[in-house]
Amino acid sequence: MVIGDTDVCPCDMNTKLTLRLDDRLVASAKRHSAESGKSVSPLVADFFALIDAQDRNVDITPRVRSLRGVLAGSAAAESR
Repeated sequence: MVIGDTDVCPCDMNTKLTLRLDDRLVASAKRHSAESGKSVSPLVADFFALIDAQDRNVDITPRVRSLRGVLAGSAAAESR
């Protein structure tokens, strides 16, 4: 399985999740979304797939790997 490759790992995007994030983090997510051509929901799904894959032997695509550390210093990172 490859995390972040929707052809190999399709995501069921039917469940809603509400997140409370700092305005700057939301702006950053929207910028990444526009640059990648991928909506925020799949970006967030890829990020959580990366977290889940850390404990398993799973191939991770470069795009998902690039998300590592994105939340460093944010309120989300501090609430661990």
